[in-house]
Parts: sequence; C-alpha cells; structure tokens
Amino acid sequence: MAPKEKAVLWVSSARDDLVDFPIPVKRTIGFAVHLAQIGLKHEQAKPLQGFGGASVLEVVEDHRGDTYRAVYTVRFEDAVIVLHAFQKKSKRGIATPAHEIDLIRKRLKLAEELYAQWKTGKRKPS
Repeated sequence: MAPKEKAVLWVSSARDDLVDFPIPVKRTIGFAVHLAQIGLKHEQAKPLQGFGGASVLEVVEDHRGDTYRAVYTVRFEDAVIVLHAFQKKSKRGIATPAHEIDLIRKRLKLAEELYAQWKTGKRKPS
C-alpha cells in the first residue's frame, strides 16, 4: 500500500522563484519535495542548522558554477511547505547567508498560518 501523499503548500514567492531556476535544478528540487510528500528524504536534503532538528530541510544543487537552494518544512502532519528558493550569490563559504536565514524564519511563521488556513478549508493547496 502506497503512503498517503502530503499536499504541497508554498509560502510567499517560493514557487515563483523556483520557476526561474534552470531545468536540472528544478528537477532535483521537485523530486526532493515529492519524496518529502511520501515520507522519504532526498539524498541532497539536509536539516537546516539553527531550526532545531530535522523538520526544516535544505536542498542544495550546483549548476554551471552557480548554487541554488530550496528550503521546505515537513513539520506538519499532512503538508510539505516550501519556504524559500534562492540562488546563493556569495562566493565565500557554504553557509546560508544570515539574511536568507532571517527570511526563512519569517516564512516558517507564515507557514503555520498558511497551514491553519489550509486545514480549515480557507486555502487550497498549490
């Protein structure tokens, strides 16, 4: 019996930002989100440090010298919520820039509201 597939919800501009990524990057991130929907974890999905555990994950994909990242949460029972998708601009270090972490924190709070709206039927999944 196949596991029940979770819905995918998108916070703010995450979906629009992902659409602009190169096709191979979109495929990797899309597959990672799909695996999360069925309760699995992509080999490139790693817990994002500073978010207390493994419920906020980051997928990093390099393409032609550029680095792309997508962050999603699996903390909700029946939805995967994509919080942020961005191209890393800094060429120094591999750490996620502080301003991106701050944005992810804000969007995680928005995700809680979005999820509550979705659960009460006030919002449709994307």
